[in-house]
Amino acid sequence: MRYKYILEKREIDLSGKTVFITGAAGFIGSHLTKALLSLGLTNKIIGIDNMNDYYDVSLKEERLKQIALADKKSRFQFIKGNICDKQLVEDIMKQYHPAVVVNLAAQAGVRYSIDHPDAYIESNIIGFYNILEACRHSQSDSENNVEHLVYASSSSVYGNRLSYPYRTEDGTDCPVSLYAATKKSDEILAYAYAKLYGIPSTGLRFFTVYGPQGRPDMAYYSFADKWKNRETIKIYNYGKCKRDFTYIDDIVNGITAVMQKQPIQNKEGVKYKIYNLGNNHPETLLDFVRILQEELVCAGVLPDDFDFEGHKEYVPMQPGDVEITYADISESEKDFGFTPKTSLQEGIRKFAQWYAGYTDENQKKR
Repeated sequence: MRYKYILEKREIDLSGKTVFITGAAGFIGSHLTKALLSLGLTNKIIGIDNMNDYYDVSLKEERLKQIALADKKSRFQFIKGNICDKQLVEDIMKQYHPAVVVNLAAQAGVRYSIDHPDAYIESNIIGFYNILEACRHSQSDSENNVEHLVYASSSSVYGNRLSYPYRTEDGTDCPVSLYAATKKSDEILAYAYAKLYGIPSTGLRFFTVYGPQGRPDMAYYSFADKWKNRETIKIYNYGKCKRDFTYIDDIVNGITAVMQKQPIQNKEGVKYKIYNLGNNHPETLLDFVRILQEELVCAGVLPDDFDFEGHKEYVPMQPGDVEITYADISESEKDFGFTPKTSLQEGIRKFAQWYAGYTDENQKKR
């Protein structure tokens, strides 16, 4: 068995092949698409997104414009659609025969899941099931089968653990939000399909991804919006939370590396693996807020004399939140050379500079 693992073909040469990315107009999906286009790794990229109004659709449209600018050789094709449409997903798979599928489409947000549970069951469970089924049917075609399914999980699956950093071997049976429960369900479903139908699958647990063109519901973006509008921000758990903030470029580098290598078979002969993609360096929420203040002033978003303290409210922990996220990335580093290089100061600076330009441009359009 040991020698079988050594001889196993794992590397995936993407040249001349097609990649299917769900959630392509989303934060991570759009950055991944642009990176693949700039690297010239693939022959074609098919992207799908339902362009829902969970947050301002104009930001998603802006991301698609940036993808179009990066698409020098017309290798990207966008399809507006929902992965909950099973027939649409199957039709895409049959028409384009992607070698690698990257499922990033999901209803995001821990707090939103408390009041809108249906959206999470629909997108994160049913939508992902449709992706798995389409991959399953592709396995019957030996020449056009899916060589690797890569899908987004979340650090939320760890819940409120008392031991740090979080290792992929740690138990994840006690989610504290519906969002986390759906992501854990995705991991279990992917394992079952990998075992039953031979779909090589890798799940990626992301840790607090941030950066330019990020989601407006994320704390750093929301704080910037509120301060710009002279509103007060809420700092939960009185600022005592810690987060393993991971810059978008580092996450994309990790995904790109994972895409090109199938997981090793486990003891049951299943090609399935889960990795953490995080910064391995949690920062306090108060330090994060301090850095954001500095960079928003430097970028000209806010004046030097802005009364930050007068626009802060310290409040208790929100239901569904966790006190700390902290990734053990030793496996990701060993298997893919994954080593985040962007400091929080540098990453927030890049966000603030982008935010200044993006909001100024939007004001000119009004």
